[in-house]
Amino acid sequence: MLLTPGPTALPPSVREAMSEELINPDVDPEFAERYDALLDKLGQAFDTDDEMVVMGGEGILGLEAAIASTVSPGDHVVCLSNGPYGDGFADFVESYGGEATVVGADYDDALPIDELERTLADTDADLATMVHCETPTGTLNDLGPALDLFEAHDVLTVVDAVSSLGGTPVPTDRIDIALGASQKCFSAPPGLAVCSVSDAAWERIEARDPDSLYTNLLPWHEAEQPYPYTHLTTLVVALDRALDLILDEGLDAVYDRHREAAERCRARGRELGLDLYPAPERSSPTVTAFSVPGQATELQARLREDHDVTLATGLGDLADDVLRVGHMGYNADVGRVERAMDALADAL
Repeated sequence: MLLTPGPTALPPSVREAMSEELINPDVDPEFAERYDALLDKLGQAFDTDDEMVVMGGEGILGLEAAIASTVSPGDHVVCLSNGPYGDGFADFVESYGGEATVVGADYDDALPIDELERTLADTDADLATMVHCETPTGTLNDLGPALDLFEAHDVLTVVDAVSSLGGTPVPTDRIDIALGASQKCFSAPPGLAVCSVSDAAWERIEARDPDSLYTNLLPWHEAEQPYPYTHLTTLVVALDRALDLILDEGLDAVYDRHREAAERCRARGRELGLDLYPAPERSSPTVTAFSVPGQATELQARLREDHDVTLATGLGDLADDVLRVGHMGYNADVGRVERAMDALADAL
């Protein structure tokens, strides 16, 4: 049983959709119609009227494309961070010649809003990045206070919501580029980076006319047909089916299911004497990160070998200190969480 925070296990109907006869996306009008319907469904899942883009590549492609499309050499960008992916945005900015100012906090702390306010008062930055759910630490950030400040200073925002979209509400109506991916809460296979782009963001991108090729959002905006390159047909069909499941259930019901799974996971963790890595009020409904100093790798191996349950460890310095249960998408299910926690109890 795969209970990692992405890629997630796939619902049976999504796997069945992937076995459909291949459609040629360049010549078959059936694919164009299905793709248009997919964009509409994504807009509903994102809860936005902004233009949607679906790129052929893992979620990191979307993160890099957002920066490649909006950052020119010498641009000042504020990177608000309390986790590995927040820090990673600064690397992307600098790789495209921008100057990144990281406003950071420890990985188990909240976003540093007071420091952000001071930084914005002293900088000419007009673009900012941040992360909604830091998957490696199980942290869900409250974006509201930061978005208030960015709006007050006329700063465009790029937000990594890869592991929260489809599992918990995201304030996409206040975000200029909101980034998602197929393999997290949508429970489709990895391979599609999805994002919404505001009119203000398109104006910035058009003014910069990025010279990157595949990591460039502009061709998707200017293409005569909805996609500028041959699309990943089977993955598009799979994501289309996955979104049908979400929208048929209803977003509010989906969010409730994620909260229930998270609450049960953490209740079982408390019974086992496990501490959360972030504070409970900052823990994401899509992933739980338990603090298990020096034990994560061994526990992961025992779970896989003895119980056929696959969980994830932390990343980087937290690789052996954090064990993560991914109750997102198809895995946001109390029964599946119970089985995983039964196995973890035995492994401990």
